[in-house]
Amino acid sequence: MDVEERIGAIFAAVGVTASLHVVDLDAVDLSAVEGGGPAGALHEVGVRADEQVVIASIFKILLVLEFARQVEAGQLDPTERVLVTAADRLGGWGLAGCDDDAEVSLRDLAYFAMSVTDNTAADLLLRRVGPDLLPMLAVELGLTRTRVLGGPRELVEMMLADVGARTEAEFARIFPTLPADRVRAMRVFDPAHTTSSTAREITRLLTLIWRDEAGPAAACAMVRTWMARQIFWTRLAAGFPPGVRVSGKTGTLPGFHLEAGVAEYPDGGRYAIAVFARAEQLTPRRIDVDLAMGEAARTAVEALRGD
Repeated sequence: MDVEERIGAIFAAVGVTASLHVVDLDAVDLSAVEGGGPAGALHEVGVRADEQVVIASIFKILLVLEFARQVEAGQLDPTERVLVTAADRLGGWGLAGCDDDAEVSLRDLAYFAMSVTDNTAADLLLRRVGPDLLPMLAVELGLTRTRVLGGPRELVEMMLADVGARTEAEFARIFPTLPADRVRAMRVFDPAHTTSSTAREITRLLTLIWRDEAGPAAACAMVRTWMARQIFWTRLAAGFPPGVRVSGKTGTLPGFHLEAGVAEYPDGGRYAIAVFARAEQLTPRRIDVDLAMGEAARTAVEALRGD
């Protein structure tokens, strides 16, 4: 089997449909792949790489990039303090799950948004950098099919409205009782109605960041540092051997297992990766799917390396 067939078999074994794009970020010609088209054999591997897909928290890469660019431009002070109150919290990891008010810097909001995919931190940072700027940044970077429609709070409010819930607690009670067809009809699962992109465009974004072409070099370095501090390791990172540094950003919704990142080898090889898997089962935790994502990513990278 060729590499795309082997990757397809990996995903079929765990019962998911997936989009994947992997590029040698030092060899790829961004002007040649900007408009899409078939994956080439020398520098990229693609499976449904141009399919529009929900990206959930993957959008936070664009968010912290815009923040870092504004810091480098002198428009924001990264040490500016922000008080996080109960009215700001959405639930989840980091500040989102705190019981008490907390005061943090804008820079630490960016750190929490990336390292533990903190939705409250992301919302507060988005409010400060300006939500209207992310679509503009996407256009500037040539991400013509990347749509950013608000932050985590807008996503949660959309989910509540679609199931007829007034609070997150009420949603948690109603959601498990819904028939599968009603769940799949929710707007948050439809790329046309929520933040979305393609695997190819996300690897373009990562390539620009790793090549210091997405803004000032110092801003790109900030984003790379935060991505390297992500704590979740069961997806892309799990697929690579010791010695390979994997920096990434996950995204998760019921039935959606997503991650984008860069694998850096000791010999200097660097590979931008985007893997977006969708399962029929709507549970957010499936270790078999996570591990399959890592295996598929490694299979693609090894094909590019000739291993």
